[in-house]
Amino acid sequence: MLKQENRIFTNLYGFESTGLVASKKRGDWKDTKKFIKKGHDWVIDEVKKSCLRGRGGAGFPTGLKWSFMPKEPPGGKPSYLVINADESEPGTCKDRDIIRNEPHKIVEGALLAGYAMRAVAAYIYIRGEFYNEAMALQKAIDEAYKAKLIGKDACGSGYNFDVYLHRGAGAYICGEETAQLQSLEGKKGQPRLKPPFPAGVGLYGCPTTINNVETIAVVPTILRRGGDWFASLGRENNTGTKVFCISGHVNNPCNVEEEMGISLKELIEKHAGGVRGGWDNLLAIIPGGSSVPMLPRSICDTVTMDFDSLREQQSGLGTAGVIVMDKSTDLIEAIERLAHFYMHESCGQCTPCREGTGWMWRIMKRLVKGDATLDEIDELLDVTKQVEGHTICALGDAAAWPIQGLIRHFRFLIEDRIKNFSKEVA
Repeated sequence: MLKQENRIFTNLYGFESTGLVASKKRGDWKDTKKFIKKGHDWVIDEVKKSCLRGRGGAGFPTGLKWSFMPKEPPGGKPSYLVINADESEPGTCKDRDIIRNEPHKIVEGALLAGYAMRAVAAYIYIRGEFYNEAMALQKAIDEAYKAKLIGKDACGSGYNFDVYLHRGAGAYICGEETAQLQSLEGKKGQPRLKPPFPAGVGLYGCPTTINNVETIAVVPTILRRGGDWFASLGRENNTGTKVFCISGHVNNPCNVEEEMGISLKELIEKHAGGVRGGWDNLLAIIPGGSSVPMLPRSICDTVTMDFDSLREQQSGLGTAGVIVMDKSTDLIEAIERLAHFYMHESCGQCTPCREGTGWMWRIMKRLVKGDATLDEIDELLDVTKQVEGHTICALGDAAAWPIQGLIRHFRFLIEDRIKNFSKEVA
């Protein structure tokens, strides 16, 4: 269990003021100028030392990602930082609490990350529905400008850096980094082919790095306490703290910051008041937001919450959106609902995703009733394999994986539903 002194988000629940004065009392904006004076490479090296992996879902090493940015962009082009605050993954609600209650961590983190990669500005792309969060973040940006912490000669360091808040229009696909760049440029939010990668050709054709809110927000604390401190938490290659979102059939749904590698059972029982009706009433858990495969109780008993452990169980940490389902849940209907979501949110650019998500949902809709044949279970699985890995972005994978998890662990439920329906019809 994470010790109190190792918490990064000390106002995650908004018990204290979110203003600049209160944020400084909690340690924000301390020694920021000193960090900038230590140089670009020092900041990147500390983040590399911390072994911080992206908190948006992919888990790519953050320091390594920053090091891809050119030190001297070709043609004298500016470099940009884009912060992904378009939190639209069902079951995930961590970033909105960070934005609402710890906004200065994001603004300070943007300055330090931007400096590390020699960026001239940060664009924070926030989900359109997050009205109150956008207001809170804009207020923090305004306070930082007024205090000369950002803008011209940021923190008196001689470094010029601007922060812009851009409100999206509620499209899930714009959470994908290159679709987000398209949207920022005023175009339709559709993913770009890679290569070229954003570090070479990103926003407005300039070198760009896109990071998640939580990834950026932890950077100032890492620099203050040292990369080695962050790396000492969690387990090898899965270091530091993480904000977990626990929802569904628990007694106390919550967001909580915990150490990476905590067991899933301990996370739920210590922080969410346990499963409704007790642990024995647990049926399945989606451990990382709606796009990752569910796990049955037999695995949930022992699995730990980190990138590698969950990957070994053919699932993923994703955004750490833990969705708990007890024995009252109709798992087939739950996955059908997610299949409908991904069909609705597909941008339609790639044929496998545009057509496949519709096929998957229509089959799932019939499976809810059992109005299918046993052969169609394997046909559905085959469709998921034709979608998975055959699209420009990961939305196709996100649509396929929940269905694969259902078939992998709960095929017997689907078979029973089909057999019972056949008896009723007969």
